[in-house]
Parts: sequence; C-alpha cells; structure tokens
Amino acid sequence: MTTPAREFLPGLDLSRILYEEAVRPVLDAECPGLRYAAARIGPGSEVLGLDTDRSVDHEWGPRLDLFLEPADVAAHGERLHRLFAERLPKQVRGWPTHFRHAGPADPVGHMELTDGPVHHRVLVADVGGWLHDQLGLRPGPGGEPPAPAVRDWLAMPQQKLAETTGGAVFHDGVGALTRARQELAWYPDEVWRYVLACQWQRISQEEAFVGRCAEVGDELGSAVVAGRLVRDLMRLCLLPAREYPPYGKWVGSAFARLPGAGELLPVLRGAVTATEYPARERHLCDAYEAVAALQNRTGLAEAVDPGRRPYHSHPFQVLHAERFAHALARTITDPELRALPLTGSADQWADSTDFLGRQEAVRAAVDALG
Repeated sequence: MTTPAREFLPGLDLSRILYEEAVRPVLDAECPGLRYAAARIGPGSEVLGLDTDRSVDHEWGPRLDLFLEPADVAAHGERLHRLFAERLPKQVRGWPTHFRHAGPADPVGHMELTDGPVHHRVLVADVGGWLHDQLGLRPGPGGEPPAPAVRDWLAMPQQKLAETTGGAVFHDGVGALTRARQELAWYPDEVWRYVLACQWQRISQEEAFVGRCAEVGDELGSAVVAGRLVRDLMRLCLLPAREYPPYGKWVGSAFARLPGAGELLPVLRGAVTATEYPARERHLCDAYEAVAALQNRTGLAEAVDPGRRPYHSHPFQVLHAERFAHALARTITDPELRALPLTGSADQWADSTDFLGRQEAVRAAVDALG
C-alpha cells in the first residue's frame, strides 16, 4: 500500500498529536502510574523547525521518543514496543505510522500504509543511554549523565547538540530529560568564549587566500575560498546568539532566522556570487566589519578595531581576524582551555558526517589535540 497525498503538517505537530491521541492512551491503559517523558528530539529536520514537504520522503512522519527510567526500560520496553505495533492507528492526520525499509542497501524508513502491525517510530529508551548514543556522554550510577567536562563539550558536535536541545518535550514525569536539556542548552561561559575564539581563528587562516588565488589567475579557487569564509561567518554569527550551528544543509536557514541577518545577507550573497576578485573582496570585507562590530557589542572581550586593513605587505584587504580570536582567548581563565590550541569543538575542524557520528573516534581526536 502506498502513502496517499496529504497536506503537509510540521513534524513536531504530528509528533504531539501521535503522543496525545495514540501513545498516551496506550500508556494510561496498559501501564498506569508509569513515569515517562515524551518528546521529539534527535535527528530530523523537524527537530530544528526546518522541515518542509520535501522532508516527508525519508524518516519523517508520526515519530515519538519515549524515555523511561532505566529499570522501567528493562521491565517494559519490549512489551511497549509490541503494544504500539498492535494498537497505534494506521494513520495520524492521514500520515502512516508504519515505516517500510527497502532492505540493507536502503535502511532509511519510508512511510507506507499497512494492514498488519505497524513498524512504528516510537523509541523507548532511558535518557542516559540515549545521550550516550547521541553525544558520547557516559551515564552515571543512577543512569543520568554527569555534567559535561571541558573535553566532553568539545567532543560533542554542534549539530548533535542542536538536535538534543531542539525539538519539543510534550510531557516529562521523570525530570531527567528536562534536566539534561537544561544542562546542554548552551556552552559554559568559558567554553563559549573558547569556541568563539576558534571560529575567528578559522577565518584568519584563509581570509588572505581569496586575494592570493585571484592574483595567480585562479578565480575559481578564489570563489571557493570565499564560499568557505561565508560559511564560517554564518556559523560565527550563530554563536553570539547562543544557537548551536547546524551542519551544512541547514546552516544558511538557521543563519537567516537570526535577528539582523537581513542586513548581512546581501553582502554574503555578493561575496559568493561575485565573478571578479575586487567585488568579492569588497563584499567579504563589508561582512567582516559587520560581524566584528557584532562581536564587540557582545562585551565578551575588549573591543577590537573592526576595520579592514592590508594583509601585511600584500595588496589584499582583510580583517586580520586573529585579533578577535586573541582578544577572546585572553578572557579565558580555565587552565585546561588555555592550554589547548585554537582548534575548537569537533565540527569546527572536521566536517565528515561519518567521522562526527563515531563518538569514540571524535573523543580520541579531541584528546589528542592537547
């Protein structure tokens, strides 16, 4: 049976309806008194509030994350999974609750109507175990993860932090999920300053390359570097707003939602669409100055002159972004952070999805940096 066409409904709304109209009644009838949290968090564009009708083609639909205490997962988890397979409605607002897998070569779930039990997307887990799988945080003796240490923060990809703290919680009768999300809502102050400093450092490493590529006749290379710098500037703008930068597919959409983004969008577009170096440099420098002024307004570090300037003796106009990195670094007192190079969190220096999804490898790499 195929999925009928339906009017698009934001995924978080669909998850709330699934919980209120289908999952909660089963829990009330079969497990009265069971303490749980019901939410929609984790991977998925709907968790970031960025889903559209294009999102329905894979792993989108009536989904829910149900969190129990660890002992209750062991006692009730398998039974609840079977109950939901048997008792969930076949559709919620016209969207099937059954997810079909094409096979090992295509493990992604696609909504499809079924006459039998539904292969649903109601996860039953405990908070500590889920956070270990998502972020690499190891649960403590009571099943909840301890407060993250400095290296934990740097090993948690910003995309996964956005997935963990985004979405919606519809009910929390245990409290562990709410406490964890509050703990992870944003970086501790000095980790925040360090991550900001590292983002400025990234920009400083390549801002002169736009001109150097053009100088040797490599306009394509110059444009590629400009695109990288624009991406880094957008990610940088999210950090003062206390927004975890998402991965490449959504960074532009997340940036566009920021207050004041409309003023920067024309110069950023100009930098990536310019066909000649002088215009590319001009737009980039306009963007540098605007973002540098934003940094100064945060008050996180001493104000630094935001004006463009020559790159040493070369005829390239740059910001010398390392000045902002160093100003922020000087405000950090934590000895562990002060001892680290300005490399930052894992996805400030690595953007391989396959690598960032391997928590042990990410943590090992972070530990090896200093």
